[in-house]
This record gives sequence, structure tokens and C-alpha cells, in this order.
Amino acid sequence: MPNLKDLKNRIASVKSTRKITKAMQMVAAAKLRRAQDAAEAARPYTERFNAVVGALAASVEGSESAPRLLAGTGADKTHLLVVMTAERGLCGGFNANIAKLAKAHADRLRGDGKTVKVITVGKKGRESMKRNYSDLFIDHIDLSGVKRLGYGDAAAIAADVLKRFDAGEFDVATIFFAKFNSVISQDPTAQQIVPAKFDAPEEGGSTLYDYEPGEEEILADLLPRGVATQIFAALLENAASEQGARMSAMDNATRNAGDMIDKLTIEYNRSRQAVITNELIEIISGAEAL
Repeated sequence: MPNLKDLKNRIASVKSTRKITKAMQMVAAAKLRRAQDAAEAARPYTERFNAVVGALAASVEGSESAPRLLAGTGADKTHLLVVMTAERGLCGGFNANIAKLAKAHADRLRGDGKTVKVITVGKKGRESMKRNYSDLFIDHIDLSGVKRLGYGDAAAIAADVLKRFDAGEFDVATIFFAKFNSVISQDPTAQQIVPAKFDAPEEGGSTLYDYEPGEEEILADLLPRGVATQIFAALLENAASEQGARMSAMDNATRNAGDMIDKLTIEYNRSRQAVITNELIEIISGAEAL
């Protein structure tokens, strides 16, 4: 059984930990507001951009002049997985859930006889994936020095992916990220970006346009931007999800630390009372002996 000094030191240690987790919770709450606003502001543009490009893609689907980025290579043998996670931990199961989805996807592809290549964005994703898939790694993108995500960061990632596609290194590319729903809900998501896939426009819900130059020329210019836009939206969703998960995790840690302090305090008081009682018994026994 620990003595009074050990209990007192442990209570002080847990109190210090609670101060740290509370401070991290408040910092995450402040960052979450900005990250959530950025993610929600990007959604309308991304949805409208995809709708316009989707309508263009539907008009040239199956055409021999369709851009290669839309039509694909005609094969489905080599898959590139771009796993996007956080640069830091202490955010609950945020990083693990994304990595788990990517691992399941990789295992399924390998089970079907496909070749899998992995690019990671974020240190935590690299650490998790390298344990079992080190032979699949081809690159890692470090964003730890980026204070605030911008479109340029996504464009650089997209340029690297498209360069590899043009070189024939893969046939299909899929990004993995967490879509932000709320502080306690972030959905791990897999989204194919190469060949580009768009939801078919609803009948009667789209306006007819005449395009100049032709649809193929416009798509050839818009599709690379579309890949960068999808990656940028995924990075923003990830940033909001990370802060939401960290805020929730630190709130739980603060509550748990408070519960532990209460239990240790009760144990300390009981031990102290036992020591006082023993001392009184010794004094009374000594007085009676005299």
C-alpha cells in the first residue's frame, strides 16, 4: 500500500496532467473553429465544381477523344493509395481509423492480385502504415512545417500524383481522409481521384451550356485542377476532424484525471486518518502503561 508521501506526489502529478490536457482542449477548441469554417466554406465550391465537371465528363464519356485523366489507362492493375493523417497524435482514434481503412483497402486489393503503392501525408499515417506495409511505400509528404493549409499545398501533392500517373506508375489513385461531421463524429473516407469520378447529374437538374472550346479541351484543363481541389477539400476536412477528435480526446482525459484525483484524495484521507488513529492509540496505550 502506498504511503502518504507517495499518494501526495501522485495527486500532484495527476493535477499537473489535468492542467495540460485542459489547456490542449482549449487550444483544440480555438483551432477547431477556424478549421471547421474553412472546411465548410470549401464544400459548396467543391460540390459545384464537381457538378460542372461531371456534366462535361458525361458528355464525352466513351469518346475516343476523352482526356486520359478521365478515361484512365484502360487497366486496373496498379493502385496508388494516398493516406492523409495528422502530423501529431493525442487525438483519439482519428489517425488509427484512417490507417485502418487504408489497410483494409490495401489487403483487399492485394487479395485480388493487384499491385499496391502507398504515399503518406502526415507522420502518424506513415508510422502506422510502415509497420506492415513498408515494402509498399514510394513517398512521404511532410506538412509539419505548414502553419496554415493552403491550396498550394494540395496543388503540390496533386502535381506529384499526376506526374506519376503520366509516367505510368499506377492505374488508379485513391485518397484516404476523415470527413468532419461534428466534434464527436469523423468518418474515415476513401475517394477515387484518378481516373476522375463524378456523380452523374440529375436529369432535369442541370442547365444546358454550349462550351467553347470543346468539352475535351476544357476537361483537359479542368481535370488536373479537379484533382487538386479534391485533395485540398480532403486536407481541410482532415484538419477539422483532427481538431475535433483532439478536443474530444482531451476532454475525456481531463474528466478521467479529475476522477482519478478524487479517488486518490479519498485514499489519501483514509490513509492519513489511519495514521492519526494509530498514533492516538499509541499515545493512549503509553499513558495507561504509566
